[in-house]
Amino acid sequence: MKRNSRLSLALHTLSHMAGDPDRVRTSADIAVHAGTNPVVVRRVLGKLREAGLLSSEKGHAGGWRLAKPARSITLADVYLALDERLVSGNDTDLEPSHCSVETGLQMRVAEVLEEIEESLVKRLRETSITDVHPKSCSYCDS
Repeated sequence: MKRNSRLSLALHTLSHMAGDPDRVRTSADIAVHAGTNPVVVRRVLGKLREAGLLSSEKGHAGGWRLAKPARSITLADVYLALDERLVSGNDTDLEPSHCSVETGLQMRVAEVLEEIEESLVKRLRETSITDVHPKSCSYCDS
């Protein structure tokens, strides 16, 4: 997984939240820790809020927190909320082909990629955020 992907940022942030679920975190604090911009954080976490995984509070004491227990949030929930596919398929940008071989290949490859995507989501459902949360983080504890 790319270190700078939205999925990586979301999983990293949720894992830290799992360790201290009552703590409210600001976009600025998350951005500093993740080495990115607060606007990027807000866009990513906004998708998680829309999916019911996070809640946000505005104002001076506002920020982000888990909307439900970390043990009930699976990696698939996060992956699907972000709509960031690791396996690309079903390309609608492809021009129609007049070659039946090319059309057949495109259809079969799309089917295989769809099966891979389904398998990936199934496997991600087997792991919750608490399953990947370490007992401590040397970076955070220092």
